[in-house]
Amino acid sequence: MLHIRDITFLMNGNPLLVNANATIPTGHKVGLVGKNGTGKTTLFRLIRGELTLDDGSIEFPSRARIGGVAQEVPSSSTSLLDTVLAADTERAALLAEAKTATDPHRIAEIQTRLADIESHSAEARAASILSGLGFDAKAQARPCSDFSGGWRMRVALAAVLFSKPDYLLLDEPTNYLDLEGAIWLENYLAKYPHTVIIISHDRGLLNRAVTHILHLDQKKLTLYGGNYDTFEATRRARLEGQIAEKAKQDAARAHMQSFVDRFRAKASKARQAQSRLKAIERMGPPIEIYGDTVAPFNFPSPEELSPPIIRLEGVDVGYGGAPILRDLDLRIDQDDRIALLGANGQGKSTLAKLLCERLEAQKGQVFRASKLRIGYFAQHQIDELYPDETPVQHLRRHRPTETPAKLRARLAAGGLGAEQAETPVVKLSGGQKARLSMLLVTLEAPHLIVLDEPTNHLDIQSREALVTALTEYNGAVILVSHDPHLVELVADRLWLVKDGKVRPYNDDMEAYRKLLLSQRGGAPVRDTAAQKPKAAPKPAARNLLAPLRAEVTKAEGRITKLDEMRASIDLRLSDPALYASNDVEEIEKLQKKRAEIDTAMQRAEKLWEQAQLALEKAQ
Repeated sequence: MLHIRDITFLMNGNPLLVNANATIPTGHKVGLVGKNGTGKTTLFRLIRGELTLDDGSIEFPSRARIGGVAQEVPSSSTSLLDTVLAADTERAALLAEAKTATDPHRIAEIQTRLADIESHSAEARAASILSGLGFDAKAQARPCSDFSGGWRMRVALAAVLFSKPDYLLLDEPTNYLDLEGAIWLENYLAKYPHTVIIISHDRGLLNRAVTHILHLDQKKLTLYGGNYDTFEATRRARLEGQIAEKAKQDAARAHMQSFVDRFRAKASKARQAQSRLKAIERMGPPIEIYGDTVAPFNFPSPEELSPPIIRLEGVDVGYGGAPILRDLDLRIDQDDRIALLGANGQGKSTLAKLLCERLEAQKGQVFRASKLRIGYFAQHQIDELYPDETPVQHLRRHRPTETPAKLRARLAAGGLGAEQAETPVVKLSGGQKARLSMLLVTLEAPHLIVLDEPTNHLDIQSREALVTALTEYNGAVILVSHDPHLVELVADRLWLVKDGKVRPYNDDMEAYRKLLLSQRGGAPVRDTAAQKPKAAPKPAARNLLAPLRAEVTKAEGRITKLDEMRASIDLRLSDPALYASNDVEEIEKLQKKRAEIDTAMQRAEKLWEQAQLALEKAQ
C-alpha cells in the first residue's frame, strides 16, 4: 500500500503540494489528473525519491520496486529483444551467476528463483510486449541504433513493462505511441498484476485501464473511485452542490447584511443588528468555487464547394523511390469526417501530405476543387513556430494590415489571452503553442483540415474543446490520432492504411480494437476491411445519406439566397431617396417583389424542414 501523508513541497519557493494526503491500496490502477503545471510529474519524482519533501512522508513496502519509463533507450548495437530482457536485472544477475556458481546449494537456490520468476518464458514475454508496441520479429532482432528516438521510447516502455515493478509510474505513455499501440497498452495495463499510476490526458486510457482517479487540485490530492467518466460526473455533481450551497450562503449573508445596514444606527434595533453581524462572522468566509474552465477553439466557416473537393484516381505516392501507397482511388466531400487507421510507418502521414500538396503523386490523377483551401496541422507543427516571436507577431505575418487590437481579439478567440499574446513562443506551454498553431492553420477558413496528432500537447479539457469545435466546423476533417476517444467522437468514416493500400474500414472503433488485439495476441477476429462479403452487400450508409444531405444543403442555400434578396429589397425600400423621387411604380414593384419573396421563403423553409426530417430519420 502506498501512503502519502501530509506532504508539502515547494518548488523555487512556490508551494505545489500543501498537507496533501492519499492512500493507494496495492494492485490499484490509478489515473493521476490535474491541470498542467499543478505538480503531477513532481509527485512522481517525490515517490521515486528524486526530490526531498519539505514536510510529510511517502511510505510503501521496503522491498517494493518502483519503475518508470527511462528518458530513452540509448543507441547501441544491442538488439531490441536483448535490451528488454536486460531490464529484469534480477534475472540477468541470476543467469550470470548460474554460469560461474559451483556450490550445489547456491545452484539450487538460483534455479529455484529462476523458476519462481518464470525465467523460462522471459523471451516469449518480452517478444509479446514488443509486438504489442509495434515491433515485429525482424525489428526485435535489429540493434537499437537502427531506430529513431520516438521508437526507442517505445523500447524503453517495453523494458519497464517487462520488468514488472511493484509500482509502475507512467507519465503520458501514449504520447509516443500510435493509435494501435495506445489500444494495446490500454488492454495490457488493465491486466497488469501490480499497482499502476498513470499521468495521462488520454481519456480512453483513463476510462479503460484504471479503476481510480487521483486528482491533484488546489495543492491537495483527492482519490475517486471509478474511471475518468465516473470521476468527472462525481466532481461535476460536487461542484453543482458547492454552487448551490454558495448561492444559499450568499443569499443569507446578503439578507442579514441588509438588516444591519438599515438598522445599525437605530437604537431600538442596534442589539439585533449586532447579533446579525456576529451571525455573519460565524458563517466564515464565503465558499470558493474552483472549476476547470477552458477556452474554446474557434474554426471559421468556409463557403460551400461542389462535391467532391478532392478525388484521387489510380494514384501512387512516395518520396522519390518505390511508392509508399499505391493505386489510390479515393473521394473526399466537404461534409466528411475521416480518421486514418494503421500502424506507424504504413503511410498515414504520407497520405496527409499528398492531400495537402506537400507531396506530388508519382502516378495517377489528383483532382481538387478550384477554390479549395486546406489547413494542415502536422505532427510536429509547433516546431515550425518562431521561438523568439510573440503570438501577435506570428499573426501579423498573415494579417499585416490588421490592428493590434484585432490581432489580440483573434488570439483571445483561439484561447490565448492578453498575457500570452505578448509572450515569446519559447516561454509558452505546449498547449498554448498548439493553440497558436491551430489558429494559424485555420486562419483562412479552410474547406479541409488535416490533423496529424493534434492532441499531443493538449490536456483533457482542451481535447474536449477541440472535439466541440470539430463537430461544429462545416468543412471536411482528415484525422490521424493516437487518441481513440477523439477518433470515436469526431470521425464518421474510417480508412485503414495498410500494406501500401488505403481502404474503407466498414466497422466501428470497437471492432477495430478487437481486431488489433487479436493480431497482437489473442483469438482471431474477422477483418471486415479485407474480407469480401458472402452475400450481396447493402448500400453503404454514406450512399443512402448523401442525397438527403445534398437536399438539406440545397434547401439551406435556397433560404440563404432568398434572405439576401429580401435584405437587398429592404435596403432599397428604406432609402429616403426612393420616396423623394415620387416613383410610385418603382415602389409598388419593390413591395410586390418583397411579398413574393416572403411567400417563397415560407415554401423554402417548409422544404428545408421536410429534408431535415428525412435526413434525421435516415440517420
